[in-house]
Amino acid sequence: MVPATAAELVAARRDDQTLGLRFEDRSWTWAEVVREMTIRAQLITQLTTGERPHFGVLLDNVPEYLFLLGGAAVAGAVLVGLNATRRGEDLARDVRHTDCVAVLTDAEHRPLLDGLDLGPAAGRVMDVDGADYMMLVDDATAAVEGGASCPPPSPDALMLLLFTSGSTGAPKAVRTTQRRVATASAMTAGTYGSTDAMYCAMPLFHGNALNSSVFPALGSGAALVLRRRFSASAFMDDVRAEGCTFFSTVGRALSYVLAVPERDNDRDHKLRFVLAPESSPTDVKSFQRRFGVMVVSGYGSSENAIVLVPRPGLPRDALGVPADSSADIAVVDADTMIECPRATFDDAGRLTNGDEAIGEIVGRKALGRFEGYYNNPEATEARARNGWYWSGDLGYRDAEGVFFFAGRTNDWLRVDGENFAAAPVERVLSRLPGVRGVVVIGVPDERTADDQVLAVLEVDDPAAFDPVTFDRGLAADPELSIKWAPRYVRVLEALPVTATNKIDRALLRATRWEVDDSMYWRAERKGPLVPMTPRDRETLHAAFEANQRAEVLRARS
Repeated sequence: MVPATAAELVAARRDDQTLGLRFEDRSWTWAEVVREMTIRAQLITQLTTGERPHFGVLLDNVPEYLFLLGGAAVAGAVLVGLNATRRGEDLARDVRHTDCVAVLTDAEHRPLLDGLDLGPAAGRVMDVDGADYMMLVDDATAAVEGGASCPPPSPDALMLLLFTSGSTGAPKAVRTTQRRVATASAMTAGTYGSTDAMYCAMPLFHGNALNSSVFPALGSGAALVLRRRFSASAFMDDVRAEGCTFFSTVGRALSYVLAVPERDNDRDHKLRFVLAPESSPTDVKSFQRRFGVMVVSGYGSSENAIVLVPRPGLPRDALGVPADSSADIAVVDADTMIECPRATFDDAGRLTNGDEAIGEIVGRKALGRFEGYYNNPEATEARARNGWYWSGDLGYRDAEGVFFFAGRTNDWLRVDGENFAAAPVERVLSRLPGVRGVVVIGVPDERTADDQVLAVLEVDDPAAFDPVTFDRGLAADPELSIKWAPRYVRVLEALPVTATNKIDRALLRATRWEVDDSMYWRAERKGPLVPMTPRDRETLHAAFEANQRAEVLRARS
């Protein structure tokens, strides 16, 4: 029988004596894990008695986090995953916005909350490694041993509030019900079993770790190998030592693992496959070659309404095909809401009709999987307009129904009257020698209302970047449209990332070309790439201001 709630998912492991959790030098059977979760359910009930049962958790990936997660499921309470990289008012806003009445943290993270306006949670911040919290655990243990239990929650009861990564805007709190947690586990039924060990180093405040590792492990009885934080240098050694059969990463994490020097024992592991959404095709191919294991990219999001999965034989750049055909996933023109024509390609594999084939990826029958954003009706309505789920991502679809990623909806560029998306340009630039990562964004044209292309490159040694060699590489690539060639190039040793290792595009858009070094540009539109000087920046500023004034005058007239 498939569990209908997260609470039933926990209960199903109550008598399971197989290995459930490994953390550093400690182990718990699933039966022991469930007991700890049941105790935390009583603790949460006591902590939130008579109030809205929302509590924040500001911790690394430690066993207490997992116990509280299961405790929230059993108690019918709501755990709010707080991002430890948020600071000051941003962090305080997350606590207030989600109506937390308490925050559970530890001595390491407690200073992040000092002096903040936490709303109803003010005065109720507890260290899980402190004496007061241990007393609550003792009281809850006694209650459980005395026969105390929690009434079963309904499938529609809210259980989690997980913030989006914030890579494309202000983080939003995604609603996750008891039913959705149970469904996330059921979707992986048959993929894992009690002989599997799932390595979890991605943060537990994010949906990737929960949906790809924690919930599947709980549902299947696979062991969960929990690590406090992601460490590229220790990653594969850990996976090898623990006999892990699966792990999931997101964003740039795979590239960090690949940056660790190759070893003779790279293929000495028990991995069956790896899930690595948002990894570059180059990193996926390199990982498969080096470690001899299949890497699955696919497509998903914190909202989990649209899921695309790969299948054998697909192009390496493909996102995949719909995991659930009933969701009716399509690519549509956001203005007309008409489905875009299928993509066509030339003999070199270059997309030939991007201007008409690229649109927003939508689920025309996927709203049942989207449970909305907490306390943010405007954002919920924007996602659910016209009765469809709008992903906010651009893509295109070939004649076989295979989806490809083309960037975010704010990654559209318009250069000299031609519209195109950032992702195809990024794929071309990523093939250039020495380029480990690339982000393409549009910056305003100082003469017109259109954009100019800015490419931010990650390379081993920014000081060794040679703009002449770069331009030769562009000229030699038949897939590069003349309007795709970047007018601005910024060179970095490491692209900035969010707490979940996704590239921080918002930061790159904010800084644009206004940096002190490692910046190159074409003073003449078709001229050579040369270093940008402070005088160049001053000239550009003056030109932008003049153009903006002219635009205002044109609009008024």
